[in-house]
Amino acid sequence: MYHSPFRIGQMKILNVHERVIQQPIDRVTVLFKSLATKEDKIWPQEQWPPMRFKEGLKEGAVGGHGPIGYEVTYRDSNSIKFRFLKPNGFKGTHALVFKEISSQETLLKHTIDMQTTVIGTLMWAIAIRWLHDALIEDAFDKVENQLTGSNKITKWNAWVKLLRTVLK
Repeated sequence: MYHSPFRIGQMKILNVHERVIQQPIDRVTVLFKSLATKEDKIWPQEQWPPMRFKEGLKEGAVGGHGPIGYEVTYRDSNSIKFRFLKPNGFKGTHALVFKEISSQETLLKHTIDMQTTVIGTLMWAIAIRWLHDALIEDAFDKVENQLTGSNKITKWNAWVKLLRTVLK
């Protein structure tokens, strides 16, 4: 008998964002220490719901942003991994990693690796994917602008603008 690892309506999602910043990793990890604090230098809380954790970003801490909830499952000086708790229908993780490429280059990488149920798949396809992609690019812009003095702004597409208007 054949057993499929997937059920009808489930979807495997692997969503990866990467950007190379022309700065040494030690300059980037200084910003990483501020994540989810009032002085957050990574999360684009100027345009998005802030990331909140009552206990700080330590293993086992529960928090999130907007309707997205998660638990910290791993943290070191240049990476953090979360397990989704909300919304219902998201089963998996997302991670933020800073990796040294050379003495003057650092890779910023954000990865979502999850399975979705039928409802989760619909939420992802219609809204969350688009908003997530815009948020991560805004975060990477924020990091790059602080470290390089540039003024990079990734433009939101029309769907992101509409979703943000409707969901306010």
